[in-house]
Amino acid sequence: MPEKKDHSPRPEPGPLGAGARVLVRRRSESAQTGRIAEDYAELTDTEERGHAWAPVHRWAVALDDGRLVFADTDDLTADPSTPGSAG
Repeated sequence: MPEKKDHSPRPEPGPLGAGARVLVRRRSESAQTGRIAEDYAELTDTEERGHAWAPVHRWAVALDDGRLVFADTDDLTADPSTPGSAG
């Protein structure tokens, strides 16, 4: 029997996770603060789904201005204004 590849999501190291306050930095706009609403790690592996042309961003972030954005891990850092955060 062929072995099944383990595509289960890997936990993110550090302070990132649902409910965490973050600073979102993307090239297309200025930095914004918000709270992680959802982690879509299990959907980021597009090999099996055949849609590399539209990759899924791992994190859904509810910004403080009311918008919902989707971002990659590289776009996020812990919100430096949150007590107890490094920054």
